[in-house]
Amino acid sequence: MTKETKIIAGVLAGAALGAVVALIISTEKGEDLKHEVADWLADLVDSSKDKLSHVAESVADTVKDTVSKVKG
Repeated sequence: MTKETKIIAGVLAGAALGAVVALIISTEKGEDLKHEVADWLADLVDSSKDKLSHVAESVADTVKDTVSKVKG
């Protein structure tokens, strides 16, 4: 695929995506979709925070164990 073809394909894909987003936002059902997406993102952020918290605790425990073994 040539550079020009890739550019044209990218522009067309962007235009199609923009049209879909505009339709979703402008319709009444788009409101429901926006709320569902917002809820999904909130759940994703919450679960990510939980996972990061567990990872941070695990790393802290590993560092403490390593330091105590080195001081040992």
